Amino acid sequence: MNKIMSWMEKYFIPVASRIGAQRHLVAVRDGFVAIMPLIIIGSFAILINNFPVNAFQDLMLQLFGEGWKTLGGNIWDGSFAVLSLLVVAGISYNLAKSYNVDGLSASIISLASFIILTPTTDDWGLSYTWTGAQGLFVGVITALLVTELFRVLYNSKFTIKMPEGVPDGVVKSFRALIPIAVILVIVASFQMFITALTDGSIHELVFTVIQEPLQALGNTLPAAIIISFLNHLLWFFGLHGTNILGPVIESIYLPLLEQNIQAYAQGVSAYDVPYIVTKPFLDAYVFMGGSGATLALIAAIFLVAASKHYRTIGKLSAPAGAFNINEPVLFGLPIVLNPVMLIPFVTIPVILTITSYSALVLGLVPKTVAMVPWTTPPIISGYLVTGGSISGIILQLFNLALATALYIPFIKASERAEEKKQKIMASNEGRG
Repeated sequence: MNKIMSWMEKYFIPVASRIGAQRHLVAVRDGFVAIMPLIIIGSFAILINNFPVNAFQDLMLQLFGEGWKTLGGNIWDGSFAVLSLLVVAGISYNLAKSYNVDGLSASIISLASFIILTPTTDDWGLSYTWTGAQGLFVGVITALLVTELFRVLYNSKFTIKMPEGVPDGVVKSFRALIPIAVILVIVASFQMFITALTDGSIHELVFTVIQEPLQALGNTLPAAIIISFLNHLLWFFGLHGTNILGPVIESIYLPLLEQNIQAYAQGVSAYDVPYIVTKPFLDAYVFMGGSGATLALIAAIFLVAASKHYRTIGKLSAPAGAFNINEPVLFGLPIVLNPVMLIPFVTIPVILTITSYSALVLGLVPKTVAMVPWTTPPIISGYLVTGGSISGIILQLFNLALATALYIPFIKASERAEEKKQKIMASNEGRG
């Protein structure tokens, strides 16, 4: 175990730390985080519109008439329908700010570039097909490339300099004029080339060649296991695995959730929507109490822990753990860099991924059709993400019970190891 820990500390942690701090990945993560409120509200709007209880549907119809679902539809138009546009603006702004470049101008030109690359409908409107989650891949790449080009041009000599005394907003606007013009010409020319080459758009080309296979792979059990394993391995070494892997999770799994929500909105049963593995799947069934399913760890502490330290940490961590905030137990127990807790912390989430995937594949539990805040407590989240199914709650209870049982022997082993350590220290002090 010590050799493994030494190897990881020497080779794995430095690389993971650099990846976690890489400015482009941070910008992608922050861009998605910025729009998370819209995603959550949009998914709830669809959930309410299609809540599978006839009494509720009849009540809303009687109270508000035939058009009562228009409100939720309008909210969807302003959230999921333009998801890629929002992400482009958010990523570009955050990346530009990391370079101390004008973030507003960068986000504007990135958004304009994305619109150039996006197909239009017959009446020259933007197609919701590509402004929503399906256009995320092109949106992320566009935001990163255009912002980098804008940064280079913005800091070059080929900009318009305004005299002193001119308002700051005007100075920034004119300084960005030439870089924006150059970028628009480049992007428009690229779009002409793609159209001539494929008689389509970059969106369609990327979706067929890259995004569709990647999403299909992301919906598989092996991919979900890899994501779960890496997330917890990073956390064990004190690295924020959720943030480091965030760009991957958001880019792959949000589009899958959006397609589930669209199918559900069209009347498809939550059991029959297309995708199993989504972000709410991981949040609701694997990360219960936070990474490591630490709500189960806290339950195990209350059941079997004898040491005052463990029980105190359990009491202090329980209120936050109920809302999936687990830093108190991660660093207070600790789990981070605690060799005894490495095996359960990394393997239990993998086991829960397998049990949850199996339950959905077998049709025992509906697939996820709503996004809920990551702080939503288990039981409530299991009910909401499945569109109001009790079976979602049952799966969460099963996973919690299983994880608690698996944590118990390691709690006992950790306490025994701590007792031996204290005895050795006391013996050494006695000799001294």
